Amino acid sequence: MTYRKVPLLSGEFFHIYNRGNSKQPIFLDDEDKDRFTKLLFIHNTKKSIRFRDHIINAKINAWDLDKGDSIISIGAWVLMPNHFHLYLTPVSFPIPEMGEKTRGIEEKIEILKNNKTEAISVFMNKLCVSYSKYFNKKYNRTGSLFEGRFKSVHMNDDVQAKYLFSYIHLNPIKLIQKDWKEVGVRSKEEALKFLSQYKWGSYLDYKGVKRKENKILNRESFVNYFPDTISFDKEIMEWINFK
Repeated sequence: MTYRKVPLLSGEFFHIYNRGNSKQPIFLDDEDKDRFTKLLFIHNTKKSIRFRDHIINAKINAWDLDKGDSIISIGAWVLMPNHFHLYLTPVSFPIPEMGEKTRGIEEKIEILKNNKTEAISVFMNKLCVSYSKYFNKKYNRTGSLFEGRFKSVHMNDDVQAKYLFSYIHLNPIKLIQKDWKEVGVRSKEEALKFLSQYKWGSYLDYKGVKRKENKILNRESFVNYFPDTISFDKEIMEWINFK
């Protein structure tokens, strides 16, 4: 059994990502991206949700599902053809009130600590297993879809965290110019237009676009680097003008 250098504890922030096995594509069309996007929302819960049972057979829109309390907060996300990026923090659960028949405080804190530690892992397991089953059935394939367990990078400071927001939201530019980070953006107008039309990430949410996917984010759990669209646009333009 392997262990992470930094446990996925509540109160800490993490860049979570994974890619297809042998770098294979994991999103082949918009239907795939739409399914994964909806899974980001419905699996962020303490409940056990099955897409076919609770969405398809129940004949409801996934965005209308009453999924109950979230177990993690998502600050930013993006889907790329063979990988995805998420910025997460576990939800902080309150310590249960003491009672005559309750366990000792040390045991309660230990249980609470374990619950916090497991929140991201539980969410990612539900997300990836659910999507893998959907993908394998749709494309009549077997075997592992993802390249091992998900990767995590602990955010140590504000500089690193703020950079991650830009990194995630600018990632799709690689789809129209692979070398933009090395040589700079050749057409800023084209890049901004592409980002404004790319719905498979949280860029549009930070731009103030009202849509169902807004439900994925819980921005209140993160440092408010971008209190308005003006500050967000300024950060994006600084990166696009870089080089």
